[in-house]
Amino acid sequence: MKDFYMKEALKEARKAFELGEIPIGAIIVRDNEIIARAYNLRESTKDPTAHAEILAIRRASEALGGWRLTGCDLYVTIEPCPMCAGAIVMARINRLFIGSMDPKAGSAGSLYNIVDDNRLNHRVKVIYNVLSSECSNIMKEFFKKLRKK
Repeated sequence: MKDFYMKEALKEARKAFELGEIPIGAIIVRDNEIIARAYNLRESTKDPTAHAEILAIRRASEALGGWRLTGCDLYVTIEPCPMCAGAIVMARINRLFIGSMDPKAGSAGSLYNIVDDNRLNHRVKVIYNVLSSECSNIMKEFFKKLRKK
């Protein structure tokens, strides 16, 4: 099932790509049902917090009627940044499935490991490299296209 859900997150990333946004997609799953979908919208909204993970967490919270997302899994195409990793912990996400790592800003194992810091009151189980090639390729394609402009 993890490949199926990551493919759904990749569909969201492609939507961002088409808008000229950095192509990162996220979905949140609870009880084998997708309850939230999102993709990066920072440029479109002029909002530095409009990352795919943040938008998905907001939508899942709205769908469930509360901020605690216990019992939920988040699938994201690229490793979360510090802001998103913090939000994932604060939302009490159970598991985080990451497509490809981000050595420049990743905070779930690359630069930091916020989601598994035992000093915090919640820790997230992380599953790495789900459809890693597909998730990193869309980023490479995006930046290659951007450099041509």
